[in-house]
Parts: sequence; structure tokens; C-alpha cells
Amino acid sequence: MTSPLFSINHITVRFLNNTLFTGLNFAVNQGEHWALIGESGSGKSALLQTIAGRFNITGGDITWYFFEDFLKQAENIASGIAHHKMIALVEGKHHFKNLSNTANFYYQQRYNSSDSEDALTVEQYLHSLQAESHKTIYWSYEKVTGLLKLNALLDKQIIKLSNGETKRLMLAAALLKNPLLLLLDSPLTGLDAQTRKEFNLIVDEIIASGISVIMATSPYEIPAAITHVAVLKEGKISERIERKEFKPELFMQDGDNEIDNTELKALLNPETGKTAYHFIVKMNGVHIQYGDKVILDKINWQILPGERWALLGPNGAGKSTLLSLINGDNPQAYANDIVLFDKKRGTGESIWDIKSKIGFVSPELHQYFPTDNSCLQVIESGYYDTLGLFRLSQKTKAETALRWMKALEIEKYARVLLKNIPASA
Repeated sequence: MTSPLFSINHITVRFLNNTLFTGLNFAVNQGEHWALIGESGSGKSALLQTIAGRFNITGGDITWYFFEDFLKQAENIASGIAHHKMIALVEGKHHFKNLSNTANFYYQQRYNSSDSEDALTVEQYLHSLQAESHKTIYWSYEKVTGLLKLNALLDKQIIKLSNGETKRLMLAAALLKNPLLLLLDSPLTGLDAQTRKEFNLIVDEIIASGISVIMATSPYEIPAAITHVAVLKEGKISERIERKEFKPELFMQDGDNEIDNTELKALLNPETGKTAYHFIVKMNGVHIQYGDKVILDKINWQILPGERWALLGPNGAGKSTLLSLINGDNPQAYANDIVLFDKKRGTGESIWDIKSKIGFVSPELHQYFPTDNSCLQVIESGYYDTLGLFRLSQKTKAETALRWMKALEIEKYARVLLKNIPASA
């Protein structure tokens, strides 16, 4: 007979003024590994947060069978041990702190060599997490750095990591906890193609070590070792399916649906304020180096009006650094021969002149917006090229920002704080 791992029994969960779950039931047995799928806002991340103990349960209860079994078997129990110590959650957002023990990072800090020195290195960060374990240690420092290919990054400040490298570091940090239950929130986001292929093997080894896995993911990116799938819809589990019977094509999510582009075309209005340029970007022999580490070397690149480029390469190859030179975030641009919109960098243009002509999105950018900004305020801040709205909202600009949200079918998040929306929204 299969032993239960934990069971969620008719719980009600509220966060701030929102009810996330009402009467929710969910049970996981030993040897089961679950994928949570569903549209953005369906409750996948919220369910992981609830299991991890981040939200208060106002009705119902959770029975932690694995913890009860541990207490029966443990001979020497560490003082103050609790079930949540045996659960590790890897979120979409990191919570790194600098050497001053604060989280006061800013986006451009990764490109400023003097400021980035206030950040821990990968090696320092991982060593800071090692502590007395509740059981025999399987996931050691050496094992996690080897499995997740972090050895080449040990001397690198964590603030300088690419998005995919940060994902691997966060997973390593979770494994160092030697948990019994590992929760993963969209773990494949931002990983390069090769690492995504290797993720199946990583999950296999995690499961083989005795860890149970529950992950929120796309229906098309479920590792082979997952045994069950739960479909969430509007805070309810609508279906529970054994993996062998699961057909991903039957479960389209938000990103799979085509958006009506009529309103988008009206908002973009490409003919408005159109200016003719000889070069959008022109780079000659660009060289970027931090200490002894060469990031880019002898880069020659031209982008002409009307061209559309894709930058391809593994995590850490220098793609983000190259974009930082274009977007005005990297001070080393002034030491290189770079022309943007027919003007050479360092000939009198301000960073705001550059940013006013560029729209920029990155996987980690959301880390640096103020936590008290709503999604509508975040979008309106795009008028001012700032990470967050630091002035009074203007009615006409807010109305246009809301039009954009409606066109992209995310207007339901307009008044929601950015920190509280699903990672896939």
C-alpha cells in the first residue's frame, strides 16, 4: 500500500484581500511526482507557496505525513525542527542579499565593476547556506556544483549571473537544504536549449536521491520522471491525471492562444514620428572585460533600419552584455566604438536620449521594480524610462497603458501589485 506524503484537506487560503483557494483538496503519496499546469493566474504558484508555508490557511488543514514519519524514526532531533525545514521552494524571483546583508541591488549594478563587488560570489553564497541538516547529507556543495555546472562560475558575483545561471544557482541552493519535498516554480524559464534538454537528467537524479518533486510548468515541458499531472483553473484543481494518460495538446494555456492584433497595430502606429537612420546599431571591435574575464571580444555588428535580429547562444555567452551596450546600461560602452541611431556613444547624448528610442524586456528585469507599484504603474513608467513610476500618474498616459494591457489580455492585473502576479502573466 502506498504511504501518503502529505494531504491538503478542504483548505481556504487568503492573501491580502484576495481569496486564493476555497475548499481545496490535494494529496500526494510517497513515490509520486506532480506537475501543476494551468493558465496564468490559475493558482499554480499560489499552491506551491501554500505548500511551502508562505500563506496562512484560514480553514481546513494540511497533514504532513512525512514529518510525522520523520519524528518517529529520528533519534537525535535538532532543536526547533519543523516540517517546513524539509521543504525547499525554487521561485521565479531570487532573494539575494549583498555583503552588507541588504537586498539593495539595482539592474545596472551587474555591469558596474566597482558596485558589483558588494555582491557575494557564487562560491560564497553557496557556502553561506551550508548548515546542520535534519538528515544524512546527500546533496553536498561538491555534488550540487557538479550537477548544475556551477564550477566555472564560483568566482563570479551573483549579481553578474545570467538569468539561466541564476536559475541553476537557486536550484543548487535548494538542494543544499537536502529537502524531502522540492517545489519548483517554472524552472525551465530562461534556460538555454542545452540545459533544458539536460533538465530531465537533473530531475532524475534529484528523484533518485529520495526527494519528492512538485513543479509548476508548461504542459509541453514536463520531465519524464513526473508521474502525475494536476490541472488548475481559477483556484481549483479541475483534473488529476496519471502522466502516462496525459495529452498536453488538450491543455492549451494563455500563451498558446493568438491575441487579436487589431488593437496592437493601432497602438504601435509605426508611421508616427518615424525617423530615417543610416545605422540603428554599429559596433566596431567591441571588447568587454571584467578583471581577467573577457566577456566580448572583437565584436563587429551592424543593425540597419528594418532588420530584425535574434541573438543565440548558451547561458553566459554574453547575449545580455551585448544588449546592455545598446540599451545604455553598460558604462564600458564609452570605451568602445559604438554608434546608436547614427550617434557615437560618448559624443554628448545622455542615457535618456538612448533609452527613449528603445523598448527593453528581460527575464530578470522585474526583480528591480518597486514592490509597491501596480502593474498599470509599471507600464506607465515606460514613458519615463524608469524602473517604476516615481511621479504622479497622468490620466492620458495611464489610459494608454491600460489600452496596452487590454490588447495583451492582462487588464485584470492593472491594479494588482507587480510582486503579486503570476510569473507567467
